[in-house]
Amino acid sequence: MQVQVAQGDYEAALEASEQGRARAFVDLVAGDDLALPAPTIDQMRRVARNLNATLVEYAVVPEEDFTVQGRQRGKAGQIFVWVVSPAGSVTFRQVALDEGDLSLDDQVQQSRSALGALGRTRGLGVQAATDAPAAASQLQRIHQQLIDPIADVLPTDPNDLVVLIPHESLFYLPFAALQDAEGRYLIERHTLLTAPAIQLLDLTLVPAQKMTSSTTLVVGNPTMPAVGEGANPLSPLPGAETEAMAIARLFDTEAIVGDAATESQVVAQMQNANVIHLATHGLLDYRDNGDRVPVFGAIALAPSETADGFLTAREITHLSLTAQLVVLSACDTGLGEVTGDGVVGLSRSLLAAGADSTVVSLWAVPDAPTADLMVAFYQGLQRGENKAVALRQAMLQTMAVYPNPLAWAAFVLVGNPAPL
Repeated sequence: MQVQVAQGDYEAALEASEQGRARAFVDLVAGDDLALPAPTIDQMRRVARNLNATLVEYAVVPEEDFTVQGRQRGKAGQIFVWVVSPAGSVTFRQVALDEGDLSLDDQVQQSRSALGALGRTRGLGVQAATDAPAAASQLQRIHQQLIDPIADVLPTDPNDLVVLIPHESLFYLPFAALQDAEGRYLIERHTLLTAPAIQLLDLTLVPAQKMTSSTTLVVGNPTMPAVGEGANPLSPLPGAETEAMAIARLFDTEAIVGDAATESQVVAQMQNANVIHLATHGLLDYRDNGDRVPVFGAIALAPSETADGFLTAREITHLSLTAQLVVLSACDTGLGEVTGDGVVGLSRSLLAAGADSTVVSLWAVPDAPTADLMVAFYQGLQRGENKAVALRQAMLQTMAVYPNPLAWAAFVLVGNPAPL
């Protein structure tokens, strides 16, 4: 990729960037019956055209002279950015990172910390004090590095779709909350979608040969399991139950809560549902030891005689989902181990299991703003808005009541943005 950039062949460099992303993930989603060729620039142009979207792919490039076992490692030295327009033009920008600055990883972490994006449990109880000036400064600095260099080739209509393909620590960055020099958030200017790779996004756009259903599954505040022998159960989430009840009313269905929301019962219904909403605890660090290579991440559900109440990322991968949308209204559900496959965790597992798209979170979400945002999101979907537009409008609506980005910027849409 770097050699091709040095030669000025930016389209070939973008193909190389894509070849290094989500390979196992792409093969998993494609299945055994579909032999996928290497990603090509023509495929990327087709995705941009079919979505009528601007694709923005980032590659974090380490400093030249730091290698471990022959592979580049260490502090990021520069950022490559490609922008593919709906008309098919490809723009390349190269951003050098100032040696005097904090590392890119540190900037991302400090921006999250300044927002108060800490903790592992949903609810206001774990919310850290927010340093608003520090947060604004960090978010503006990252905007200067990631958005300003390409601002001239981004769409001017805020309803036009911008697809972000992050890299490494950028998967943990709340892009929606980045601020320009005028203090406007990126979500105020653009409708955002996230994907681990352009080729993976392309696979989510292919109409699958699967049974469709109009069923909506809404789960909130299950009777909580305990982590480990002799431990106390996870704390209940009355706010999540209120949220689930409100969303169930929108779909004219009943929310599954408390003792009824067992893992086995929820899993059985997930495999036939078109929309799945799970308002509960997300456990980023929960380890499934079922296989030699551990996969982290779990969703808390009610335990029963046949299941422990932890629906793990690995277990999700082995489900057969037909859902157009799965929303994990819980904490840290968009996080996990960052690899060449993107973030290996719950979001990846849901897409691998067959979901067209997911909405997941980047931190411990507070109850009241999350409930408001989710209700607004589903109201937008019921008006016929596509998922990305509905999420943007829900963020703006929540922002008007709760200005702090901690309250509205945690959720990201991954996958197919099409309306329900």
